[in-house]
Amino acid sequence: MELQLLSINDLPDAAKRFLDEFGHRTCFAFYAEMGSGKTTFISAVLKAMGVESLEGSPTYSLVNVYESPVYGKLFHFDLYRLKSEIEAYDIGIEEMLYGGGICFIEWPEKIAEMLPENTVSVYIRKNHDNSRTLKIEL
Repeated sequence: MELQLLSINDLPDAAKRFLDEFGHRTCFAFYAEMGSGKTTFISAVLKAMGVESLEGSPTYSLVNVYESPVYGKLFHFDLYRLKSEIEAYDIGIEEMLYGGGICFIEWPEKIAEMLPENTVSVYIRKNHDNSRTLKIEL
């Protein structure tokens, strides 16, 4: 599946379409260059899931935890600053990945061996006109 986002105004509809198609899945790995819109898209999805108060990117804390009235426990990971898989184990990432919540992971290549088998891969490409293309693969 591909989603085209011509501007930031397209985010709410794209987030709803994403949830309609993949909302029953539990782990989403976001692959993209720095500044491509990973956090922005994940924030739109979290809002569509009923999260009212977002904390922004978990760049320094590595993970933000939210509660959705419909979807339950939600984890937003930003693993850019993660130094090793051992550090990931130390923060308890395995329990979060396999604990029944829904996980959104930026920089998932840092924990590639730990990702659940049914992880949905989301590739975000920033186009020359500043639009975004999201390619979603099961």
